[in-house]
Amino acid sequence: MTTDTSNLRDAIEDRILTGALRPGTRLDEASLAEEFGVSRTPIRQALFHLAATGLVEHFPRRGAFVIDTGPVRLREMFEVMAELEALCARNAARRATQADLQSLDDCHDACCIAAEAGDSDTYYYANEAFHEAIRLIGGNGFLHLEIGRLQKQLQAFRRLQLRARARVGASLREHADILQAIKAAQPGDAAEAMRTHIAIQNDQFTDMIATLQRNQPHSAA
Repeated sequence: MTTDTSNLRDAIEDRILTGALRPGTRLDEASLAEEFGVSRTPIRQALFHLAATGLVEHFPRRGAFVIDTGPVRLREMFEVMAELEALCARNAARRATQADLQSLDDCHDACCIAAEAGDSDTYYYANEAFHEAIRLIGGNGFLHLEIGRLQKQLQAFRRLQLRARARVGASLREHADILQAIKAAQPGDAAEAMRTHIAIQNDQFTDMIATLQRNQPHSAA
């Protein structure tokens, strides 16, 4: 995927999450292409990638539409992701080499820079690089593949989550706990730190759902 397509995907994703594009809205390629000043091809590619995340659904002869992910399914997806990522962290704590630990330090430093800049979107991508490094160190290809599938469906909501007040700072502190446990070769502590980091706790989940609902139109009285 080209950088232009990635930017378009993020821009359309933002409009869905902020309610500018509401559930049920048909995503017209021609209109979006004119609005963004591009051809229909990168728009089509961006919508294809959004369909992989579960935010958009294609219907034969009807086109692409914004869909709505309910809170129950969203909570279930985060619970599963937390367990999968925890297993990666457990494996990484047992298998990491000195070169792996240096790579994790570099990823954590990039997260620190993004956090200090106050840029939640840049932090999101640095955060993903940190997690991807742990997945690779864990060394389980099938697990890595399954996480990749679920990650596509959660990425928009994880970006939204990082925009909550103080969440980036909390995320960075949680990264430090995960990194410390991996460096200390403590698989159980690494798994628990990762599980806590990924799982959406009650207040976090309530805040995210409230944000999503606030962005949607109110029902008529």
